[in-house]
Amino acid sequence: MGYNTGMKIFKYSFTKFMTVAIYVGIALAAVAAGVNTYFVITEGIASAANPLYPVLQYSLLYLVAALAVILLVSLLISSYYSIDEKYFRTSFGIIKSKYEIAKIESIVLDRTTNKLSVYFDENTFIVIVVREEWYEKFISELLKVNPNVEYSILSKDNDSDEKKS
Repeated sequence: MGYNTGMKIFKYSFTKFMTVAIYVGIALAAVAAGVNTYFVITEGIASAANPLYPVLQYSLLYLVAALAVILLVSLLISSYYSIDEKYFRTSFGIIKSKYEIAKIESIVLDRTTNKLSVYFDENTFIVIVVREEWYEKFISELLKVNPNVEYSILSKDNDSDEKKS
């Protein structure tokens, strides 16, 4: 196992719709903070019978807008897969997972759906969402660490498997 070239990173490939949705979410959070600021300035706290309620309301609205921006920006910046000498990691914004490469049983490239899936020995799997042109490099990096992983391709032409090792 002479794999010692450091960690390889593959950025998550969002669909155009998801990318637009993330940017729209960031814009909406900014608008919400702006509207909240407008109400703080125009209505203020003094007009309330109990000033605690508007303070809580305005603070909560700022907090929600800030958390939405943090979450959505983290999706754009920190969504990737990484492979090192022992682990295969997934990062989807602030959600991170780590899998032992030794526990990977197989990799399946389904040409009919253009999906790349990694299957583990615990009867679980994940679908890898990277650019299609990176599939072979991704597979190659996993096989460098664990050459015992079975790699198969489901063909568009028929349902038979092409086996590679």
